[in-house]
Amino acid sequence: MTDQIERDPITGTETTGHEWDGIKELNTPLPKWWLYTWLACIAWAAVWCFLYPSIPYGPSYWHGILGHTNRADVDREVHAVAVQRSAVMDKIGTMSFADIRADKGLAEAANTAGRITFANNCQPCHGAGGAGAIGYPALATGAWIWGGKLEDIQQTLIHGIRSGDPEARDSQMPRFGIDGVLKPEEIQHVADFVMTYYGTPRKDATPAELAAGAEIFANNCAACHGDKGQGGREFGAPRLASEVHLGGHTRQDVINQINNPHMGVMPYWNTRLDAATIKSLALYVHDLGGGE
Repeated sequence: MTDQIERDPITGTETTGHEWDGIKELNTPLPKWWLYTWLACIAWAAVWCFLYPSIPYGPSYWHGILGHTNRADVDREVHAVAVQRSAVMDKIGTMSFADIRADKGLAEAANTAGRITFANNCQPCHGAGGAGAIGYPALATGAWIWGGKLEDIQQTLIHGIRSGDPEARDSQMPRFGIDGVLKPEEIQHVADFVMTYYGTPRKDATPAELAAGAEIFANNCAACHGDKGQGGREFGAPRLASEVHLGGHTRQDVINQINNPHMGVMPYWNTRLDAATIKSLALYVHDLGGGE
């Protein structure tokens, strides 16, 4: 009987009978070890899908006979951390700032809580590390508008500024230009004078113009900002004799603020953060700006 099996003349391996463009397919079986490994993986996957959540169907999914979920693991871990954290935060909430700082462990916990809270809630406005931005106070410079003591910072955090809270800090700068309190020329003069506090006076400003600006400042601005531009914390009036300026650094910024001041709003946090977290945040912010 003639052998009907076709073999490759070079390797002597059987062919499958398939041929493409003169190339014949060899009938080379998979290695046994590879085949068994592949079958074992399929079996293992089937068992795994049976034991654990796997196949979705309709509005739900197969939960597995073990009822295990990663979400449950995470929930347990989060709960454990929360229990551990709550014990520490409860202490922070009832202790004074001085006592917290005297306890190294509590001080580190408060700093960590404050740093995380700042990043999640305050950084979008006040910038990373409290660098600030135009219209948003720089907290890392020591240029405190309402006071830099821990109690001052805590008060601002709890009730906010122009926030609508009954105990919010509040201040209002007159619209000297829009309301016609000062003429455009007078605004120019007082802006030139303020720029001397900024340390960048207009080079071609005449002594007469600066004298006129000084008089206007004394009559309209010194009551809040101080006779030497030192600021007035009881009014929330920023210090002008500084390198840190809330409303901008240029002469035009000063003119704009005198003409139609921008009055920012800081939210109150007493309904969003607990007392211990606010206290931790106050400690963190205090350290950012070399608080008083």
